[in-house]
Amino acid sequence: MHSSRRVFLGAVTAASYQRLLGANDRVQVGFIGYGLIGRQHVHDFKNQKDVDLAAMCDVCQPRLEEGAAACGPRAKSYRDFRRLLDDKDIEAIVICTPDHWHALLTIMACAAGKDVYVEKPLTLFVKEGRWMTEAARRYRRVVQVGTQQRSGKHYQKARQLVADRYFGKVMSARMGVYRNVMPGFGTPPDGRPPGDIDYDMWLGPAPQHPYNPHRALYHFRWFWDYSGGQMTNLGAHDIDIVHWYMGVKGPLSVASAGGRFALKDSTGRRAGWGLELFGDKGSMTVSRRGYEVIPDMKIDPSNAIPVFEGQPSGGPQHSEAKPEPWIEPRKEPGSQAEQFDLHVRNFLDCIKSRERPISDVEDGHRTAVACHLANIALRTGRKIRWNADKEEIIDDAEASAMLERPYRRPWDDVLRSFRL
Repeated sequence: MHSSRRVFLGAVTAASYQRLLGANDRVQVGFIGYGLIGRQHVHDFKNQKDVDLAAMCDVCQPRLEEGAAACGPRAKSYRDFRRLLDDKDIEAIVICTPDHWHALLTIMACAAGKDVYVEKPLTLFVKEGRWMTEAARRYRRVVQVGTQQRSGKHYQKARQLVADRYFGKVMSARMGVYRNVMPGFGTPPDGRPPGDIDYDMWLGPAPQHPYNPHRALYHFRWFWDYSGGQMTNLGAHDIDIVHWYMGVKGPLSVASAGGRFALKDSTGRRAGWGLELFGDKGSMTVSRRGYEVIPDMKIDPSNAIPVFEGQPSGGPQHSEAKPEPWIEPRKEPGSQAEQFDLHVRNFLDCIKSRERPISDVEDGHRTAVACHLANIALRTGRKIRWNADKEEIIDDAEASAMLERPYRRPWDDVLRSFRL
């Protein structure tokens, strides 16, 4: 496909979309993937009054049937996502697939004139995020990334506290995530895929590998072919908040240590959930449960507690002065359900206004980059230095080679046809 035709396609679709919107304010949405997060998104979009859940696509027949039923009796069913993208009635796509499909599906959906809500992590490897951003900009598409915490009201209030330096200048941040799956799920042998799963389509651009129950559905997350593990899954949420609060493009350098020390089967585990920011007047913890500001105490060096004066036989002399906090403590609860609904609402509002969403594709790209660099540092066993403006690893050819991976045929040709 020539680039001139792709530009024309985007322009015509955008114009047609505006005419449709004037006549009918209900957005026609199609879903690709009905797994754990796919179910969540169907539920969240149903909560909106100006949406029709118009289509469902999944390579697993039982999930397709279940997903289509959840969308409603008028929803169309597709086993091949390309038929969904050809559907002129569909205006927006929700991508709930494993990570290795996110980039290509987003690029193809943008070229087909669809706006996109794509789950995090945005990408499987670093360079995919730049391709996705270029596609969104070329075809003038709204691309919302599923880092829903940005839509949480308490997250937004906490961000303002950081901007106002309420607890001082932020000098460090610390986060932790875990999902303990001990004792694991065993090591099943490879075999033939079930007849109700199109395993070749499930693999898509990923390397060819015999079917294994742990290589499909949820357990895909433990394999580098399809995911970056819990670093790119759970880790992406709080790293995204750090980027958003601090206004940075990415890290200067990354070091990573760890490994699998307990599980011996084909699944994995990684470690709290939540973020802590440290300022020079206090600290703030923030998670989906809410935020809390904890003040530091003022210390007068001339009146410290305890104060040792005179000869040792005199014993310690304690000041009667009480320490005072630098700031007043603050605390506010959060609602996970609300932030999911508000994230969908922001996406739908941006479809109508054509403004960029709160979790724009480029934001999701930069968050994913930080996660990928952590994995690269872990796999190479050394510190990685990063140029965020050029999106390059500095002076490390081996690590730089890990910024991109080849796609399996025929999807490599499909990607080349859409490269901008």
